[in-house]
Amino acid sequence: MFKKILVANRGEAAVRILRACREMESTGVAIYSDPDRSSLHVRYADEAYRVGPAPARESYLQMERIIEVARKCGAEAIHPGYGFLSENPVFAQRCAHEGIVFIGPSPEAIRAMGDKVESRRLMVDAGIPVVPGVTSELNDDEAMQEIRKIGLPVMIKATAGGGGKGMRLVTEESQIAGGLRAARSEAQSSFGNPAIYIEKTIEDARHVEVQVLGDRFGNLIHVGERDCSIQRRHQKVIEECPAPNLSEALRERIREMGAGAARAVKYESAGTVEFLLSKTGEFYFLEMNTRIQVEHAITERTTGIDLVKAQIRIAAGEKLWIRQSDVVVRGSAIECRIYAEDPYNNFMPSPGQITVFRVPGGPGVRVDSGVYGGFTVPMEYDPMVAKLIAHGDTRQEAIERATRALREFTIKGIKTSIPFHLRVMKHPRYIQGDISTTFIEKEFLAKGLREERTHDDIALLAAGVAAFQRDRAKARDLANLIDRREGSPWRIAGRRAGLRRLDG
Repeated sequence: MFKKILVANRGEAAVRILRACREMESTGVAIYSDPDRSSLHVRYADEAYRVGPAPARESYLQMERIIEVARKCGAEAIHPGYGFLSENPVFAQRCAHEGIVFIGPSPEAIRAMGDKVESRRLMVDAGIPVVPGVTSELNDDEAMQEIRKIGLPVMIKATAGGGGKGMRLVTEESQIAGGLRAARSEAQSSFGNPAIYIEKTIEDARHVEVQVLGDRFGNLIHVGERDCSIQRRHQKVIEECPAPNLSEALRERIREMGAGAARAVKYESAGTVEFLLSKTGEFYFLEMNTRIQVEHAITERTTGIDLVKAQIRIAAGEKLWIRQSDVVVRGSAIECRIYAEDPYNNFMPSPGQITVFRVPGGPGVRVDSGVYGGFTVPMEYDPMVAKLIAHGDTRQEAIERATRALREFTIKGIKTSIPFHLRVMKHPRYIQGDISTTFIEKEFLAKGLREERTHDDIALLAAGVAAFQRDRAKARDLANLIDRREGSPWRIAGRRAGLRRLDG
């Protein structure tokens, strides 16, 4: 086992991996940019080194600087986490050249599955169903012709990268030219590659992904599947394991296809094969993420398999110790990604200082986070501040526990997506498992997302107005009462508006 591991990531991802290092009695090394100097992952690590200023391209994406730190501190391996350099074959190759173990798959597997066009070709050869589309290199005129042949709606996608970048949905003829322009521009700025390809849009599809583990000895298994259909702007918001409302025959076919896709590239390490599932039960290969996923925790909770430690053990040369028959999914788990965003203001980012951070607990609840009370959420990085994982013997119990835990979760000083998650948890369609990638758009955004006002909120606000009209002393007393009561921003807004009125 490695004596020292450098974690080339930040925040919640870095903390999660550093915890695995500590359990395995490996020294955990953190890196940080200037705004992350006081971050939780830096405080938790055994050693920490600065790699640059705030922009990721000048710090967390500086592969030569990271390798230099690894050599300097004597790290035998680098774990890239997810995002940043985790799916960069050049970085994996550089690590190998320097004699440092890259905790992940081979550069060849990353390269093959990272190019969406090449991965589609590999899947076709392996007998894995793919979404109908065109993957040859196209200029704009050719792309427009192919779109008309395939038929609308279509999705224009960047051949490189992921995370919803370089993607445009085209539903009308008038959107084609603008969609091509926008997709190419975003692909160039995000990945340095403007190449795109065209896929037929599977309407109201579900996003189902299969977790896999493979070793260098040719052993490969799947570790169940997850449903990641609750998305906004192609970014996952809520995930669950196992996927709800699947027949056992369909569930097993998807799992086997996921394992087959990974075998096609002789995959080593933890990875995820993603599929689109149509309303009629057909499923199609979407892409493979050659890294640990943000949502890995719900698979860990339902199977009891520590996927991060599995990655490390496989990278250290151990043979896969788990057989397919050992994998048993127990109960149901739900993950809510808590973002520093204002859900009632078009999900605008809400960076700033967290004044209070109290996490929920109790049966079946886990919170993975990289922040704390007093920490300032920077503008430069992903706005996710925590992941809430709730597990129950049944899906209904998991929903109930997630709801209870969300109500207990207290974050002050910034806006968060917690109120939105609560609304999803009690939505009839979600409770029934009637979900798709258009769920948020159709059930919330299209109808207008407004903050819910409870009778308690309205009564307190009315009392505040009355107090403001009487005298300042009573207004201050009421303001203190509101501050002691946690929850609705309506209370805070009412206090501030009233005090501004008095001061005016």
